[in-house]
Amino acid sequence: MRRPHNWLAHFILILGALIFAFPIYLAAIGSSHDAGTIGRGQMPLLPGDQWLTNYQQALQSGQGERVRGNPALGLMQNSLIMALGITFGKIAVSLLSAYAVVFFRFPGRMFFFWLIFLTLMLPVEVRIIPTYAVVADFGMVNTFEGLIIPLIASATATLLFRQFFLTIPDELVDAAKMDGAGPMRFFWSILLPLSRTNIAALFVIMFIYGWNQYLWPLLITTSSQMQTVIVGIVKMIGTGEAQTDWHLIMATTVLALLPPVMVIILMQRWFVKGLVDADK
Repeated sequence: MRRPHNWLAHFILILGALIFAFPIYLAAIGSSHDAGTIGRGQMPLLPGDQWLTNYQQALQSGQGERVRGNPALGLMQNSLIMALGITFGKIAVSLLSAYAVVFFRFPGRMFFFWLIFLTLMLPVEVRIIPTYAVVADFGMVNTFEGLIIPLIASATATLLFRQFFLTIPDELVDAAKMDGAGPMRFFWSILLPLSRTNIAALFVIMFIYGWNQYLWPLLITTSSQMQTVIVGIVKMIGTGEAQTDWHLIMATTVLALLPPVMVIILMQRWFVKGLVDADK
């Protein structure tokens, strides 16, 4: 039975969703008009007739009357490779490190765990200069390795997997040993299937994290061919008194929204289950 005051909570949630979605709606509407309409400040709240032209121009050339950007297709491809590399790398490293900390007994085990945990207190900005120096020394500037490898370590994911592994009954571990399962067999055949909801939830979070990276790609890429879509959008915006082709920028922005939204929609059920599952 619903409480009488539920309508107020629903009204507040719907209002918050509308406020959040309104800028996205404006970007979608702006991407359907020409540069003159937006430049004169006369953009209506209804779609225009330039959808196909603007998106084709953004995808294939990225060049407008005043903007000299890169094709959105190449920028999105770079972002996709980076986001997937960071996502799979973080999950793999976090799974193995949490597995080692929980199921193996070796000297300094808890010391290394707390050392990993302490990195949560260090923001990216604090360690970005020494990280860049290491990447540059290894010759990984303007490479996908340089974009991905420094960001695959995740103390948060390691902590989450560790907490989940601690809930695994000792009887399950003993039964696997009695059946002759070695460490990797136990990890591959038992732990991974049990962790699938946690992996799915982290996949969504880490993919969005990797896709939205700005500071690190801006620092590590000096070639336009290696730019990600977030960096590309920012560089398309004019500075000072320069005019800007907002219709192309908005079209590229809408295109940049599509992969994260698709990941959330396709994995929504697993994402929610991984966050709220009582058995994890």
